[in-house]
Amino acid sequence: MQNTRINNLFDAISSSLGKLFLNPWRRLSLLIMSFLFGFFLGTAISTTAGQKAELDIVAAAFLVFLTEVTSRIFYSRGFFARKALWVESLNILKVGFTYSLFIEAFKLGS
Repeated sequence: MQNTRINNLFDAISSSLGKLFLNPWRRLSLLIMSFLFGFFLGTAISTTAGQKAELDIVAAAFLVFLTEVTSRIFYSRGFFARKALWVESLNILKVGFTYSLFIEAFKLGS
C-alpha cells in the first residue's frame, strides 16, 4: 500500500493497541469480555428469533455458517492461525455463543 496519512494513522493505532494488549491481564480481560459478549449474543438472538417463529431455520443455518467460518479461521494453519488477538477473541466469542445456546436449550427442555 501507499504510505498515506490514513495508513500511517491506522498503523500507529494498531501498534499501540497491540502493545496495550501484550499485558496478560489486559489480554485476559479482553477475552473474558469477548466470552460474555458471545453469551449475550446467543441469548439475545435465540429469544428474538423465537418470538417471531418465522425464520427459525434460516437464522439457525446462518448462525451455524458463522460458527463454522470462525472455526475454520481459528483452526487453520494459515496466516492468521492462533497468532492474532482478534482471531483468538473471535474464537472465544464463538465459545460463549455456543455455550449460551446450550444453556437456552436446557432451559427450554425443563
